[in-house]
Amino acid sequence: MSLKNVRWVIPVVSVLLMATMFANPAHGSLRVFACEPEWAALAEQLGGDQVRVFTATTAFQDPHHIEARPSLIAKARRAGVLICTGAELEIGWLPLLLRQSGNADIQPGQPGHFLAAEQVERLEVLENVDRSAGDVHAAGNPHVHLDPYRLLRIARAFAERLSEVDPDQANVYRSNFATFKQRWQEAIQGWESMATALKGSRVVVHHSNFSYLLDWLDMEVVADLEPKPGLPPTTAHLVRVQATVKAEKPAAILLSTYHNDKPARWLADRSDLPLVRLPFTIGGNDDAKDLFSLYQTTVSLLLEAQSQTGQIND
Repeated sequence: MSLKNVRWVIPVVSVLLMATMFANPAHGSLRVFACEPEWAALAEQLGGDQVRVFTATTAFQDPHHIEARPSLIAKARRAGVLICTGAELEIGWLPLLLRQSGNADIQPGQPGHFLAAEQVERLEVLENVDRSAGDVHAAGNPHVHLDPYRLLRIARAFAERLSEVDPDQANVYRSNFATFKQRWQEAIQGWESMATALKGSRVVVHHSNFSYLLDWLDMEVVADLEPKPGLPPTTAHLVRVQATVKAEKPAAILLSTYHNDKPARWLADRSDLPLVRLPFTIGGNDDAKDLFSLYQTTVSLLLEAQSQTGQIND
């Protein structure tokens, strides 16, 4: 090929490459900022190759108490969508992060601002709240991700929100939701079949992390290691809980990944109850790698604990 022809070919090839790039945007072009791992996992399920997801917290951090660090603010500044729990779970840090980000797309009231708890009915909603009640959420218990039916409704709403923010890929998001819905409904049937023996079982908890899980499985809380929500357990309160355990004979003590296990171990040592640290969210243990395995391992751990105490319900 002559030099003259090369001079014509190069510009033509460049134009064709640019046209291809615009016609086929890079995968992961929509940046999603997820406050908690469960919502990051949901965004990945529904967004697939069209989203790039950043998770602000891990399973070993209390999402009530996070610092709005510069690195988080930088991620929020570049996000097209934000998905968080809401119901005041992140009230101690999310408002500051949003203000500092300067990102108009993810501010409250914008399509890019999505709060999962607002999509479903919440448990433990309080009408009158004062400081004497402890660290409570007036808007209700925020840990909605541990009810599979609520999670499915949230998934539907988030797929529609992704479609609104990124209409060019709306068919992808809706198709991914349809696939997720089918798999999720089949999985629920399996988990509920597994968990039949858990119905009516009694447990001790540390904080109200598992209210939705226990409500779904029809299990009962007989005592909480916290004297009031958010307040650390005291020796006097643990002694009272010990008396309750003796009378009620629960199956286990349930603990999330980020709570100090010292109070729970104190009670376990004196009551011969198994202490079960449930994963609570994605990454809470080696088995909880996504939403499906989170539920699978949670139900399995509850059944294992129940078998240790001999409380098998037919």
